[in-house]
Amino acid sequence: MGAGASGGVAALELATRGFRVVCLEQGDWALPDDFPGGKPQWELARLKQWNPSPNMRGAASDYPIDVTESPIEPLMFNGVGGSTILFSGHWVRALPSDFRVRTLDGVADDWPFTYEDLRPFYDEVTHHIGASGLEGDPAYPDAHTFPLPPLPIGKYGLAAAKGMDKLGWHWWPAPNAIASRKFKNRPACLRYGACESGCPTGAKASTDFTHWREAIAAGAVLVTGARVRRLAVDNRGLVTGAEYLDRDGALHHQAAGVTVLAANGIGTPRLLLNSASAQFPDGLANSSGLVGKRLMVHPYASVYGTYEEELETWLGPTGQALQSMQFYETDTDRGFVRGAKWNLMPTGGPLTHTLWEPGQDWREAFGPAFHRRLRSTFGRYTEWGITTEDLPEEHNEVVLDPAATDSDGIPVPKIRYTIGENTERMLKFHVDRAIEAHLAAGATAVHPIPVVRDSGWHLLGTARMGTDPATSVVDEYGRAHDVPNLFIIDGSVFVTSTGVNPTATIMAVALRAMRHLADNRHDQTTPR
Repeated sequence: MGAGASGGVAALELATRGFRVVCLEQGDWALPDDFPGGKPQWELARLKQWNPSPNMRGAASDYPIDVTESPIEPLMFNGVGGSTILFSGHWVRALPSDFRVRTLDGVADDWPFTYEDLRPFYDEVTHHIGASGLEGDPAYPDAHTFPLPPLPIGKYGLAAAKGMDKLGWHWWPAPNAIASRKFKNRPACLRYGACESGCPTGAKASTDFTHWREAIAAGAVLVTGARVRRLAVDNRGLVTGAEYLDRDGALHHQAAGVTVLAANGIGTPRLLLNSASAQFPDGLANSSGLVGKRLMVHPYASVYGTYEEELETWLGPTGQALQSMQFYETDTDRGFVRGAKWNLMPTGGPLTHTLWEPGQDWREAFGPAFHRRLRSTFGRYTEWGITTEDLPEEHNEVVLDPAATDSDGIPVPKIRYTIGENTERMLKFHVDRAIEAHLAAGATAVHPIPVVRDSGWHLLGTARMGTDPATSVVDEYGRAHDVPNLFIIDGSVFVTSTGVNPTATIMAVALRAMRHLADNRHDQTTPR
């Protein structure tokens, strides 16, 4: 279930290994010409039809999410490619310390495997999708390679790099899941700067391009417009398949010997909780009580700098130009543990700089103020974005809304989430340092946003992996402790959030899990 980052990996690995694969996806295919980035209405379309929030977008394939108890709006996309359709394309590995936070820092838990265990899968996925990057980043212990050279850092990247050099702080040309040259069936990036509303050229490595075409050629069947309602189980407690509704509202049952969930950190617990039965009264695979618990979303801060010189900050890709791990590792003198990754981003077209906000005095948004602001910021405004590590806390959770349903009558998820004290201190520290970085680079003004509400791309931790069935939902290969023919392979299995964009890790973890399943198929329990 789910044709996004991890679902694409699973389908390709299993189909090429001889499995009969059926994927149920509630969205549809999108073609590059469907995206607005190359069209005059681009900036308006991304506010509604291509908004990253399903609550704002409201497409037929979306389901609403109750966010009345969360300061951060969850962002996702339903369709072939999942959220890789709209992601910025930051292609970042977790660091070795991310897998050992209990051992190193005394918080959360260690992952059931190490960076070295995951490294070959990082390498394989990176070269399969055609990531662009530069070997030798000193933040990592290994000089991992990329199949394509890095994208140009541009004028704004050069200015920021000079500022970081003045401060003696780490920076590196950023790795992106965006083709800097033609790669397989994808052209090189044309630098539209519209990555977050879909790539109009197909240069971005969304899994509809990188995995699904190959998987279907290998025999995988992809059913679109299929909204899964619940998973069915037999009298032995094994999953027999999925009940789903098609676009006409007709109910179907897709039988399966093995079921794999790849529906993201909100969709997966929603489905498990909605699959409660007499055998699983608290939700499927939930004997630990942790399904839906420990949601992590990477609270995100932005610090914008305004510069006198024209820096072409409208020029893409929206994928990062530089990244910094200067303040990634724990330093307890800062008053918190763990850290954050910085990414230098462009700031898009003119509408970005001139939007009126509710409650704002219209005289500050329109008329002469409109033109002054546009002249001072367009092409001269750049962002240091800060992805902070979010520690797993049990009160941060996904539950089923007791009253609201989607258009098919299925209970919608409700998010209960607060930013932890450790993360609050981390955000303040990093915002202050990013202000220093802008000023060192020559910014004439800075505009910090301590927490960006519409930033919940990273939905992690709600069906965590581990070795003990009492304190985890799945094992290190994604197999549910309670249901031996059910696998979960999306970001919900993360033990900790890490401080980096998670897509590379999600896909590497999924590949490791599905290869283990394929290699051990003869030992796999299935329904009779």
